Amino acid sequence: MGDNQRQVFDVSMAIPSHNVSECVDDDGRLKRTGTICTATAHIITAVIGSGVLSLAWAIAQLGWIAGPAVMLLFSFVTYYTSSLLTDCYRTGDPVSGKRNYTYTDAVRSILGGYKVKACGLIQYLNLFGISIGYTIAASISMMAIKRSNCFHESGGKNPCHMSSNPYMIMFGVSEILLSQIPDFDQIWWLSIVAAVMSFTYSGIGLGLGLAKVAATGTFKGSLTGISIGTVTQAQKIWRSLQAIGDIAFAYSFSVILIEIQDTVKSPPEEAKTMKKATKLSIAVTTVFYMLCGSMGYASFGDFAPGNLLTGFGFFNPFWLLDIANAAIIIHLVGAYQVFCQPIFAFIEKWATQRWPESYFITKEFKIPVPGNRHPYKLNMFRLVWRTGFVMLTTVISMLLPFFNDVVGILGALGFWPLTVYFPVEMYIQQKKISKWSSRWICLKMLSMACLMISIVAGAGSIVGVILDLKVYKPFKTTY
Repeated sequence: MGDNQRQVFDVSMAIPSHNVSECVDDDGRLKRTGTICTATAHIITAVIGSGVLSLAWAIAQLGWIAGPAVMLLFSFVTYYTSSLLTDCYRTGDPVSGKRNYTYTDAVRSILGGYKVKACGLIQYLNLFGISIGYTIAASISMMAIKRSNCFHESGGKNPCHMSSNPYMIMFGVSEILLSQIPDFDQIWWLSIVAAVMSFTYSGIGLGLGLAKVAATGTFKGSLTGISIGTVTQAQKIWRSLQAIGDIAFAYSFSVILIEIQDTVKSPPEEAKTMKKATKLSIAVTTVFYMLCGSMGYASFGDFAPGNLLTGFGFFNPFWLLDIANAAIIIHLVGAYQVFCQPIFAFIEKWATQRWPESYFITKEFKIPVPGNRHPYKLNMFRLVWRTGFVMLTTVISMLLPFFNDVVGILGALGFWPLTVYFPVEMYIQQKKISKWSSRWICLKMLSMACLMISIVAGAGSIVGVILDLKVYKPFKTTY
């Protein structure tokens, strides 16, 4: 008996037959409850990462014309390819076709063959890399709070150097606890909290930028970006390529779009709800990206920092910077879960199919939760596997604290296939678009242009890793 059949059987045994259709969806799973609001929160949590704070640096490399133009271009590309992808949630009929629960399922049912393994490998490597990047980013914000308070207590005399390792371990422990939440649709509240936090720290960064511009009375920056002299001609080219890559990856959420869509209720059909959620979240994200990036560049000009909040240093009001960094930490705690849930689900599904009789893998223990009428279902395999996964990402973060550059390479590898290539190919197949038609040619040209961007941005990240390795000492990172 297959998983879906077993689920229908279990539910129907417990519920009178006339109520079964009210409690389960057409695939036999419990009714999905997601709305435009929860889907938008999931997307914003995934998209507005702490990367928003590096956009001032990206605009500084490109200038007042190219910076905002590139940002608008990628917002359109991401919205367009995401709209194509939402049509691939169901194979065939958009209302009653077979559901694809994950991105890899969609590739398997529509494209098939070797592309399924390639997609799965790229998707899970990308998610794994993001989880490590988030661990490092959260530890940097924790240290920023500690160093800021230490600096002010010593009256500015103590440089307050400290190791990042204890903070990575603290973040890891919190993720071990949260990773025991069984399913994606049960972390909607975490996504809403995280989305609110992302607006909090972006808003503080924006406010501080406005205040700095108001205090100096000038808009810094130039039409063509960072000037030759501040950097060499070669550095200008590498940095511009890296900046284009940073902006492209700042919008990248296609990797978990199908998983988010699988939490949405119907009717109306899931694709319609998801297109509205995608349009709303990308519009909100683009406005925020424009404001934070532009005001950061206007404040600092050629010297815009990689992290907008660190650019304001240890200066007053230091408590406001502490609030912003605390908001980053809370947001990253939620975003880590949004990105890791697909990996958890994939391994757990595979293990259940591989060893269906295993007591360790399939048995669930019901533990009563005070104040909640539904008991918590403890599964030993989930406990051990998810704990092990979080520990692994934490150890790698401590071992390779410059992993943000490595994540840049993973991002470059993941951007083109996951955000552009697979959505375009699946859409062509699903809608049966004829070869060499004008629409087919336009879609292929879009795909090739994005491939070139991935290659040049990846090259910029590789240069960054080579420079990092020259001064690298394992487990010895201090800030």
